[in-house]
Amino acid sequence: MRVHVVSDVHGNSRDLARAGDGADALVCLGDLVLFLDYADHSRGIFPDLFGTENAHRIVELRTARRFEEARAFGTGLWAGLDRNAAIEAAVRKQYAELFAAFPHPTYATYGNVDIPRLWPEYAGSGTTVLDGQRTEIGGLVFGFVGGGLRTPMHTPYEIDDAEYAEKVAALGKVDVLCTHIPPDVPELCYDTVARRFERGSSALLEAIHATRPRYALFGHVHQPLTRRMRIGATECVNVGHFASTGRPWALEW
Repeated sequence: MRVHVVSDVHGNSRDLARAGDGADALVCLGDLVLFLDYADHSRGIFPDLFGTENAHRIVELRTARRFEEARAFGTGLWAGLDRNAAIEAAVRKQYAELFAAFPHPTYATYGNVDIPRLWPEYAGSGTTVLDGQRTEIGGLVFGFVGGGLRTPMHTPYEIDDAEYAEKVAALGKVDVLCTHIPPDVPELCYDTVARRFERGSSALLEAIHATRPRYALFGHVHQPLTRRMRIGATECVNVGHFASTGRPWALEW
C-alpha cells in the first residue's frame, strides 16, 4: 500500500490534482483555504479584498506578535463591509476548486483556517471527512483530529484544549495518528521563518506516549525547526507545507 499525505494546501489546487498520482489513497490534513500568503503578500483572500500594501502591513504586525495592533488595523479595513459574507463567498470559490481536485479516494480533516460547516457541500463521494474519528486503509487504522487550539490569531476552527483532548481520546489506539497540529514538542512547534512557537497539543503528546501509534502525521507549522523525530515507538512527521512544495509525503507498508 502507498498513501500520499498533504497538509496546508492553502489554495494550491494545481499540485493537489496530482498529489494522488501513484498512490492508493490521499490523506489531507487541512488548511485548504488561502487567506493570506506570508511569502507572497499578493495572494489570498485578504489582498484580493484590500490590496498588497495592506496585506504587507498586517503580516508585519503579526510577525512582530503585535496582535492587538493587527486586529485593530484589520477592523478598520473591514469597516462598512459584511465581513462574514465576503469571506464565505471567497472561501466557497476556493473550496469548489480544491475539492474538485481531490483524487478518489481522499481522507481529509480540517485545518484551523478551514470552515467545517461548508465541507459537506463540496466533498464528493470519493472524499471521506473525519474529525475525532477513525477508518481503516489497507489494513491499518488511521485516526483523524482536525482543527487547532485557541490562539490570538482567532482563526476559524480553533477549539478549547478540553474539546480537542476529547476528540483525541475518542480515537483510542490507532496505527497512524493524523492531525492538523503537531504534538506539543518545542522542536515540532517552532516556525523558523515566523520566529514563533505555534500551538501544539499536549493531549496528542500524551496519546502518543500512551497508545504508541506507528506514525503521528501533522502539518500546521510551515517551516519547523525539526520536521521529523521519534517519540518512543512513534515516528512523528511534519508532512510539509504543501502550498509551497507541491509534493506529498509518502507512507508505504
